Amino acid sequence: MQQFSIVLAQVNFKVGDIDGNLERISSAIAEAKANNDADKALMVVFSELGLIGYPPEDLLLRPSLQHRIETALQHVSSLSENITVVVGYPWREQGQLFNMAGVWQSGEQVAQYAKRCLPNYQVFDEQRYFTTGDDVCVFEWLGHKVGLTICEDVWHEHPIAESKAAGAELIVNINASPFHAGKLQQRHKLLANHAKRHKLPIVYVNQVGGQDELVFDGASFVVDANGEVVACAPEHESALLRVEFDASLQVQSEHKLLAKPELASIYDTLVLGVRDYIEKNGFKGIVLGLSGGIDSALTLAIAVDAIGKDRVEAVMMPFKYTSSMSMEDAKLEADALGVSYKILPIEPMYDAFMLALKDEFSGLAADTTEENLQARCRGVMLMAISNKKGYMVITTGNKSEMAVGYATLYGDMVGGYSALKDVYKTIVFQLSRYRNEIAAEQGGSDEVTEIIPERVITRPPSAELAPDQVDEDSLPPYDILDQILEYYIEGDMSVDGIIAKGFASEDVTRVTRLVDLSEYKRRQAPVGVRITSRGFGRDRRYPITNGWKAGS
Repeated sequence: MQQFSIVLAQVNFKVGDIDGNLERISSAIAEAKANNDADKALMVVFSELGLIGYPPEDLLLRPSLQHRIETALQHVSSLSENITVVVGYPWREQGQLFNMAGVWQSGEQVAQYAKRCLPNYQVFDEQRYFTTGDDVCVFEWLGHKVGLTICEDVWHEHPIAESKAAGAELIVNINASPFHAGKLQQRHKLLANHAKRHKLPIVYVNQVGGQDELVFDGASFVVDANGEVVACAPEHESALLRVEFDASLQVQSEHKLLAKPELASIYDTLVLGVRDYIEKNGFKGIVLGLSGGIDSALTLAIAVDAIGKDRVEAVMMPFKYTSSMSMEDAKLEADALGVSYKILPIEPMYDAFMLALKDEFSGLAADTTEENLQARCRGVMLMAISNKKGYMVITTGNKSEMAVGYATLYGDMVGGYSALKDVYKTIVFQLSRYRNEIAAEQGGSDEVTEIIPERVITRPPSAELAPDQVDEDSLPPYDILDQILEYYIEGDMSVDGIIAKGFASEDVTRVTRLVDLSEYKRRQAPVGVRITSRGFGRDRRYPITNGWKAGS
């Protein structure tokens, strides 16, 4: 009985790097061929828009795009000698641009399919660029009929049903599906239902890697005709998953992997997002302000896990309100991870600013201006180090703070990237404990190795910009705040609806007002990793200037 192999090529493409992506495709094909049995037919499948990377945004409008793609596809054709290759790319035809997938067999293109369902929600805006396809694509392969679909197509019924009606015995679906918590389980359930309903196996190929705020988690997989997930590629890493089928399209080589626990998946997404932003943009390393608090401690751990301790510098910038505990904890955190650690007091700089502003501030009482000035002194110091050393400043603020504007423009918001931008404070606590657990497991002893000291996790959070200051002086407790924020931001619930959930009216009204008022800050914040179904950035686009009245 004839057997054949399909290789799910889970590749970390770089947006806009057509030549580099072509090299990645070529390398993957060479490896897939080298590891394939000579007597087995081979199909190698790459992800959505793999030639240009996803999402290419307005690069799709560049006048030289079509010529570059045509040149690259000539090389793809030559790579298909004695095998079948499926590649995604943008394609212009009769003045219209399509999100396309093509199939090559032994040097000839045998099929081309234009994506039929173009997502235009959350982080997606494909209708800005692409024209909707209107044809089913079913191509012949080894006596079988294979249906070809692209990403969003499988989130609807008709592309699969119509492919089945056209004779498809197997569906190949290529994707650029970004991570958010719980997304992998949604994919598995969705495709399992399709497979069971239409009695055919589905091959799902996703890309992997970070692209600005989006992180693609890979986790490509195959479901059989019974809806069982029978083969899985790893999450958060490049991989070639080879799956063998027999002549009746039964999977002969199962590669099952347990999905990562949610905290592990979130943490690895943050690490991958930071790593790829640094590496793909050519930074030498990372510098960050280490306050001794939990946010900067977790950010430091993520940075080290992303690019290694030798390329990370932590800077403690104390002021007169900085506690001795914070000084001690910052050093413990830096020492535990083995990073370069500097102490640069900001008091002389602050005093110089206050002296220069003495007449301007005459007769005016001290307020948050002086607090913000401390943060801005720190921002200036970090940016100077960044400019001099070629290190990128990574900010340390979390989603709870960014939601309510608990951050200083041109101060602690200064930086090129944010690891925790979409991470609520309550999740920061959980991730910190998770990272300590990993350290303990790696330590090889029963004694817990604390990357983040326990008292940093348990003590009341504080910006330490004023005497005896703690966050809950001006905010509800984080377990309450984060629930309100999640209902308002991810759930798009009204103020009245959130109050009906049992929260105090004054808390809901105040928190939602702060969210609305802080839009101008978020527009000026650095890009950061997205881990929820609605992060700040591409996901949520509210006008800064508006007269909307919060309520029902």
